[in-house]
Amino acid sequence: MPSARVKGWVELDAIRLTQRQVEAVLSGDLSRASRFGGEFLIEWNGCLARDHFGIMAGDCPPGTVLCNGKVVEKVDPAYPVMDLGKAIEIAVGLRSDEGVVALSGGVDSALVAKLARLECVVVGASGSHDISRAKQVARELCLPLEQVLIDSGMIEDSMRNVLPVIPKIDPVNVSIATTLYFVAEWAEAHGHQRILAGQGADELFGGYARYLQTENLAEDLERDFQGLALQLARDQAVAALHGAYFSLPYMDVRVVRAARSIPPEMKVYDNIRKRPLRDVAEKYLPASVARYEKKAMQYGSGMMKEIQRLAKRRGYGKSVQSYVEKIAQEEGRNVRGA
Repeated sequence: MPSARVKGWVELDAIRLTQRQVEAVLSGDLSRASRFGGEFLIEWNGCLARDHFGIMAGDCPPGTVLCNGKVVEKVDPAYPVMDLGKAIEIAVGLRSDEGVVALSGGVDSALVAKLARLECVVVGASGSHDISRAKQVARELCLPLEQVLIDSGMIEDSMRNVLPVIPKIDPVNVSIATTLYFVAEWAEAHGHQRILAGQGADELFGGYARYLQTENLAEDLERDFQGLALQLARDQAVAALHGAYFSLPYMDVRVVRAARSIPPEMKVYDNIRKRPLRDVAEKYLPASVARYEKKAMQYGSGMMKEIQRLAKRRGYGKSVQSYVEKIAQEEGRNVRGA
């Protein structure tokens, strides 16, 4: 068969496959490709294959093998439900041969960083919560940490790059995407394509503060999990601007199945969010890290505050939405269709 183009990485039964091994599978019975795990987009001989949850961006429906425009196989490795801690260990281990960890200091990224033992990077304004917290956690875990300090001048220029590519334009999405832009920029400058991150943990384990007041936790968790596709599209579009991609251990099929087998009422109770993840994290992290509840990225990094200041300085008062829409229009984005 002609050589396959593999973007990302592929595994079969927890064993990473080489390019040649991937090609060998694809040259035979395509049903074997249905068991591929990993984060990938594969192109070969008029066909495309994309990982189960569509972590790797591409012109192919998530979890499918597409040949000549028709779906010929579903990609679902169908791992049995396993212990959550073991699932996370495997997921991080498969992703840790190279790359950098985006460390904000919360339990999600701290656990990934501890298991991966890779270089870490944090983005934030000088004196921001995330900068100080990540420095503290990195010291406690004896991990190398690089800091990317941002200011208003850098932010507006970066927003002009981010706004044309993200699927939804509003202050929260723009502030998160711009923060991630600086992470990906640093990764590119230091020779990394893979950025390990903690996305997905809040939706799987009940991390949002609003879950403490919800009337139907199960419905909220399911809705938010289904909404992850839009977040993934945003994050990967931003990373691609720097030739990188976000690698998400918590979105590994094993971890997702283990998490979704846990009853919702076991995820948020006694005023503690993400209880199952914190219980696992305490086996690897100090309790002060495993139990810490940090601010959301857009606030912890100081990005939202800086964008609000820019909006005011540019004459938009408190209307951050109008400010980001104006920049989007200047960059040729049809905001109405955003």
